[in-house]
Amino acid sequence: MKLPSFACKVKEVDGKPYIFDVVRKKFVILSPEEWVRQHFVNLLIEHYRYPRALFAIETGLFYHSLRKRSDIMVLGSDAAPFLLVECKAPAVKLQPVVFEQIARYNYTLRPKFMAVTNGMEHFCFRVGAGGNLVFLDGLPLYSEEPGF
Repeated sequence: MKLPSFACKVKEVDGKPYIFDVVRKKFVILSPEEWVRQHFVNLLIEHYRYPRALFAIETGLFYHSLRKRSDIMVLGSDAAPFLLVECKAPAVKLQPVVFEQIARYNYTLRPKFMAVTNGMEHFCFRVGAGGNLVFLDGLPLYSEEPGF
């Protein structure tokens, strides 16, 4: 399933395209990965009704003393990590190495759900018993219940 289009704000500065990020409330360089991130954020906000205030974009985290950045983090109503999303450019195949990357972030952040997307394919999953990945049929819906 390809991500739905939306009316995004785009501008050019010094010959480079920028897109307006509704979460960070600023224009950011429009790379292929950023295109996927902005479309996925729009999907979560407009189609799944996730509150914009619960999003964090490119938040820092540490993994074995290395500084990393998560692409999209959505917090639950209890402020605990709910959905962690790793975005890749459309040309990047969603191979095991992508899942390994987000699994490493899981050790630090411990979200209830994780997703990977390249804008053309999307996979959502959670960590089950024994550390196995349990793939879901779709993205979790937003709820105002604690920890939604």
